[in-house]
Amino acid sequence: MNIPLKLAGFGLGLVATFGAALGIGTVVGPVGSVAELPAGEHAMGADPAGRHDDGGHEASAADLPAGLAMSDRGYTLDLAARSLPAGAATPIEFRILGSTGEPVTRYDVDHDVDLHLIAVRRDLTGFQHVHPELGTDGVWRIPLALDPGAWRLFADFTPTDLGENLTLGADLAVAGELAPAPLPAPSTTAEVDGFTVALSGSLEPGRESDLTLSVSRDGRPVTDLQPYLGAFGHLVVLRDGDLGYLHAHPVDEADGVAEADGAATTSGPHVRFATTAPSAGDYRLFLDFKHDGVVRTAAFTVSAGAHGEDHG
Repeated sequence: MNIPLKLAGFGLGLVATFGAALGIGTVVGPVGSVAELPAGEHAMGADPAGRHDDGGHEASAADLPAGLAMSDRGYTLDLAARSLPAGAATPIEFRILGSTGEPVTRYDVDHDVDLHLIAVRRDLTGFQHVHPELGTDGVWRIPLALDPGAWRLFADFTPTDLGENLTLGADLAVAGELAPAPLPAPSTTAEVDGFTVALSGSLEPGRESDLTLSVSRDGRPVTDLQPYLGAFGHLVVLRDGDLGYLHAHPVDEADGVAEADGAATTSGPHVRFATTAPSAGDYRLFLDFKHDGVVRTAAFTVSAGAHGEDHG
């Protein structure tokens, strides 16, 4: 992309909580955010239009951070089930419903796909960025690797009839013995499959911040990153606590994603992003990058400003 994508749309003061105990070894049953939909209104085929996780009234992007609402601007993320068993390939089904309650089937392509699905456990582990398939019945389907715990699913898409990007979120409970993980300490490096990703730059609350992620292997810069979904890197940022969301993309590409004849090119080691943290606090950053045909994810914890204090 040619312009900075700002970490906008996060609201303040919304912290999602849920009723399961967080001690290691706790047995987890159906767990969700505090304000779940009433019984009988959380399955696909109900009538969830206009409902979301904070109590069931209509919300807009101005009311809540991105990804915290199940419904926005007449569109609703409708999960087939709000609780599922753990497993390495647990089938997930959901629909995007329009204002009439009918499933949406027309989407604008965004970075080579119609819809991005982000799954993450509420302790910010288990991150997955996948691209489900849309059936003729309007149902999106894909398997996910799910450990026990409370999960958040984000659907990032652009309905053709709306012409604007939406990010909707819904909670999913995965039953089993829960072993919660603490938030990793802030760090400027991450290791994944023999690659080292270094982060430079800092998040300043209320101010645009440049973040550069540089990929190396065995001490040598990786200069042959491959395009993945039309870019050399994808960054998802989640705020610790309420999981306010942004799916960002690079602000520039050193050599472009494609040459004039349409053949894919390569680039690296640096991928640069511009974001604006809405508040002080901890954020988890997930960078997807592709090399030698394999997509890998590097994860960082970044603190923006002094905790409990906003700037700008």
